[in-house]
This record gives sequence, C-alpha cells and structure tokens, in this order.
Amino acid sequence: MAGTLAAWCNWAGNQRSTALLVARPRTVDDIVEAVRAAANAGTTIRAVGSGHSFTGAALTDGHRLDLSGLATGVTVDTVRRLVTVPAGMTLHTLNQLLATHGLALPNLGDIDAQTVAGALSTGTHGTGAKLGCLSTFVTALTLVTGAGDVLHCSADAHRDVFAAARVGIGAVGVLVEVTLRCVDAFVLRAHERPAALSAVLSDLPGLVERHDHVEFYWFPYTARVQVKTNDRVPADDRPLPRWRGWLDDEFLANTVFAGACRLGRAVPALVPGISAVSARALTERIYTGRSDRVFCTPRRVRFVEMEYALPRAALAEALAALRRIVDRLPVKVLFPVEVRFSAADDIWLSHGYGRDSAYLAIHQYVGMPFEPYFRAFEKVATELGGRPHWGKLHYRDAASLAPAYPKFSDFLTIRNRLDPTRVFTNPYLRQVLGD
Repeated sequence: MAGTLAAWCNWAGNQRSTALLVARPRTVDDIVEAVRAAANAGTTIRAVGSGHSFTGAALTDGHRLDLSGLATGVTVDTVRRLVTVPAGMTLHTLNQLLATHGLALPNLGDIDAQTVAGALSTGTHGTGAKLGCLSTFVTALTLVTGAGDVLHCSADAHRDVFAAARVGIGAVGVLVEVTLRCVDAFVLRAHERPAALSAVLSDLPGLVERHDHVEFYWFPYTARVQVKTNDRVPADDRPLPRWRGWLDDEFLANTVFAGACRLGRAVPALVPGISAVSARALTERIYTGRSDRVFCTPRRVRFVEMEYALPRAALAEALAALRRIVDRLPVKVLFPVEVRFSAADDIWLSHGYGRDSAYLAIHQYVGMPFEPYFRAFEKVATELGGRPHWGKLHYRDAASLAPAYPKFSDFLTIRNRLDPTRVFTNPYLRQVLGD
C-alpha cells in the first residue's frame, strides 16, 4: 500500500510538494490504517485527486493518499436514479458509467478529469440558474475522520457532518465513497455565438431565465463576448460534424490558441490584437449531443485561475470594474473571462450558500505575471460580497472569509470534532480556516 518519497505537482504546475510517504489504498481499511499511521508518526496526511485545483489544497510534506486505486465497489440503482462510487473515480469515468445505465448527472463543469472527491470538496460547479454546485447532487457519503473512524453521512445520519463534508476542502476527513442523485440520460442543444457585451448584459436576466444553462466569455480589450447556451431537447438530431469539432475544439481552441498565447507572452504589446482576433475566430455553431459531451471540453492550454461567486445582482458592477482593471494593468491578459450562474444551496462552505450566484472567473496563461491582476480583481469581488472558489487561486484568509459564510463557525466546530489534532491540515487550510 505504501510508496516512497514522491514529488507531486498540479495540472497548472504552480503547486508542488514532496511527501515523506505515498499511500495507495485499495480499501477503506487501508485508508484508516494510513490516517492512523500519519497521526501516530506526528505528521499530516492529504488526499490528492487529479491536480485540477490551482490552490495548495492538496499539498503535503507529510504523507500523501493517492485514491486512484480505491475499490469500494460501484452500485447503480436505475429505479431510484442513484449511483454510489469510490471517491477517487474521475468524472470522466463516472459519466461513461452512467451513460451505460441510461443516467447522467444533472449538471457538470467544463472539465471531467477531476476526481469525484476533488470536485465535491472544492465546490466545483457548472452553469445553470436553477442548479447548484455538484455537491448538491450528493445524497450520502462515507469519510474517514482524523481519528481513523469511518462515518456514513446523509441527511438522516450525522446531518451536521453531511452539511460540512459535501464541500469540505479535505479538512474534516477523507472522502472514500459518495452516493449521487442522477437523472435520466438527456441530450443538449448547444448554441454558441459571438455577441456584443452590452447586448448580453442588457438582456441577461431574460437570457438566464430562457435557457437551462448559460455562460459567456468576455475577451479583454474588446467589447465582444462568446455566448453559449445549452438546453435539453428530445433527440440528438444535429450532431456536431467530426471535422467541425476538431476545427473548433482542438485546432482553434487549443492548438492555435496555444500558439497565440506563446506569441503574446513573448511580445505583450500584441495581446490586445490577439484578443480582438480571438473574439471573432470562433463563429456561430449549433449542435446536439449527449449531455456530458456537450458540458465538458478539452483544456490543453495551461493557465492559472481565480474565480469568485458573486451575488447575481453584482455581476454588471463587477464586470465594469474588471474591464477598468484590465485596461490599466502593468501586464497584459491573454485569456478570456468566464461568466456562469448557479442556484442557492444549503451546504455550509458552498460558494452558493443561501444565494443565487454569478461566477466570474479570470485566467492567465502559464508563465505570464498574474498576481497584480488577481489581487486587483479580488479587492473588487470582496467588496461586492464575493466568495472565492476553494480550488482557484485567491489571497483571502480565515478572518476575511468568516463573515462571508454564515455557517463558517459551524464548519470549524465540525472540523475541531473530527480532526482535533489537525492530521489533515496543510498551509492552505491554515490560511483559509485558521489553526
């Protein structure tokens, strides 16, 4: 079960650590043993997924848990539309599994490489004004506490732990098994089109109301956006031709965009022009497809990211401020800004706790300066009541975050109970939750 000294880095390459020991558990008992061994050795232990968080959430210089081989079994209940899977399973594998049973998750983000545990623990979300983050689909979960105890939690058992652990940043235990509420498999009709930012903002409430899923991308240094709407339809009668999918999603969005980013990094003065060309390179397209294949797209161009959940009414003000920030930055911004929407939920550390949200995500190409950009936007977002995504870069600390989450102190109470010796802690958790 145990390995040797091992270096690790995340997908973006901006977070790195070397563990004293790597455990690769196959069973829940293996995880219990690993947690107790770390506690007895006076060190810490952190579980890692596929490394798609930009924060240091998974870093450890103690012991590391690699859950990719965890085999707790899979149960699919097609009548009740429930699936129980190991927490180390990737979303891609889960989507394939569900499709073979005529099921699907109600919503997804745009990356499917994440593990189930990693996606849930950081509050991963898609877009859909009537849907919450992925953690709202959880009906039950099993975790191993800092004492090595195994807890089975749901709305009917250990309700307070359930409220905390669905978005727990790995602070209250190791997620080992999760039961998710699914829906019957469905087809989406995707409509992607360029538009003027002003036109989208003027029609935004209606746009969000009319469609099941809405997102748009603003191209810095322009007044242009790319709008994408996804709606359920009865039949997959307009599949995207293979050549068009390759041209848009592989060649233009990855190969050509990667080259443009490298050019912009080498010659920053060219960035505004590159952004203007990018704003018009992706033309309108309409197609249908299996839900997860429409939701999820390949991401091969490396970047770092900050994302804030804002009260939905604050979006226009936040975007206006962001445009002013971009124009006066000492560095150039190569990546579009992404805007998505979600519904309120009751999960204690969910970014959408108690309110409908608009998510505003800013990115920067790897190797480009990003801190002045991210810090300037964070100041605006914080003043507007924003909550940072737990898996995206931010500079907030526990004192700053506590007023943003009505149940913050309740979460800390659960953490103190389940991990009193802080066997799961690391510098990121000390930053955002305190000692």
